[in-house]
Amino acid sequence: MSPAARLCGLEPDWLSDPKVWRTEVLAGLVVALALIPEAISFSIIAGVDPAIGLFASFTMAVTIAIVGGRRAMISAATGAVALVIAPLNREHGFGYLVAAVILAGAFQIVLGMLGVAKLMRFVPRSVMVGFVNALAILIFMAQVPEMTDVPWPVYPLIVGGLVLMVLFPKVTTVIPAPLVSIVVLTVLTVAAGIAVPTVGDKGALPSSLPTPGLPDVPFTLDTLTVVAPYAFAMALVGLMESLMTAKLVDDITDTRSNKTRESIGQGIANIVTGFFGGMGGCAMIGQTMINVRVSGARTRLSTFLAGAFLMVLCIAFGPVVSDLPMAALVAVMVMVSLGTFDWHSIAPRTLRRMPAGEITVMVLTVAVVVATHNLAIGVVVGSLTAMVVFAKRVAHLAEVTAVVDPDGSEVVYRVTGELFFASSNDLVTQFDYATDPDRVVIDLSATHIWDASSVAALDAIETKYAQRGKTVEITGLNDPSAHLHGKLSGELAGSH
Repeated sequence: MSPAARLCGLEPDWLSDPKVWRTEVLAGLVVALALIPEAISFSIIAGVDPAIGLFASFTMAVTIAIVGGRRAMISAATGAVALVIAPLNREHGFGYLVAAVILAGAFQIVLGMLGVAKLMRFVPRSVMVGFVNALAILIFMAQVPEMTDVPWPVYPLIVGGLVLMVLFPKVTTVIPAPLVSIVVLTVLTVAAGIAVPTVGDKGALPSSLPTPGLPDVPFTLDTLTVVAPYAFAMALVGLMESLMTAKLVDDITDTRSNKTRESIGQGIANIVTGFFGGMGGCAMIGQTMINVRVSGARTRLSTFLAGAFLMVLCIAFGPVVSDLPMAALVAVMVMVSLGTFDWHSIAPRTLRRMPAGEITVMVLTVAVVVATHNLAIGVVVGSLTAMVVFAKRVAHLAEVTAVVDPDGSEVVYRVTGELFFASSNDLVTQFDYATDPDRVVIDLSATHIWDASSVAALDAIETKYAQRGKTVEITGLNDPSAHLHGKLSGELAGSH
């Protein structure tokens, strides 16, 4: 295997399999075509020249193909990042935006090394389903402007594109249906002279490759204080979207990815992008779905070629690409949104069986994402809500049962369930301090003490009995619980 192939993370058997090459090359081409209008749109959101977004998509995709942790995932300029850094560009200028992109990359590398990827284990399934459904809705909503106030031929072209993508795979899957749809609709509109919005209407395509350089800002502490908050916000949003997308691709492909490597890789890709004057980015969910789910790509080659083809299409075939009808790309993205949505999650049978708390978390995640157009905010809100729902559910699981000794000299309270801040609040009220005998045993062999609140609750119980001249013995503690209780008991006066 050549060093270049090893660098790109290609497995040896892939190199000798023409089917893999065909799939990856065609997938990369389809993604590159779909990237162009999106990158231009996000450039407009960020308030920069369209070439800046296209350069960012090129450098992000090519770099992450080498250093990323999730094969076949597409990283490029994204709307989430554009929204974060747009105010900085508007108030301080493009040089500060580039500086923020580079600093955001550095933050992502540090966060990756600190193990931020491990936080993904705390994202529950209901949030993941809400994330996927919200993503599908956002992809569709992004196409709505391209379907309003447009010439009437746009609508039959979109319908025709959708029909082609549904029917063509029944004929053959050798060529991706989205590519066939784009080519057929482009030839039709150009040959028939149909006047519809095209990619060229979005903005001018670059005519040369980007060149590296330093951001045009004063290298002072003042600059750092201006840039750092935007850079940190961009780092968090970018990592959140990238790690969620990586998890989604893991599920689709039944493979695991290295989330820590992906976090660090995103940082490296943003630093490279910043030095080449790009606007930065993160994993691009819609284009990743085109690559993985629609086109069947599974290797780093498709990601690398998506970026490479993007520049080739812009520089060498700019006039041809400019003639692509937006209707063809809208049809592709509509198909992606329909395929991405988890229809099973809203089926009446599923909703009847699903706990109300899980449905609430899923719906809230979708609502927040759609309202804010920010997937990261929705995931955070959904995860926090899921934790509250979980805490409320397990708070009632700590039960206390009392058994009085036949001779009336002792009572044994057996506690079952988990003791933590939510469940321990009710613990103090479940003892009969006034009428219990002089000796009280609290059996904790069927529970676990998780926090200081639980130790404080046990101290309060002992104090209430002591005020009445009664003794309390706590038994059955497992080793971690005994360690925590021994360390904190008697030290938490004032906690109640």
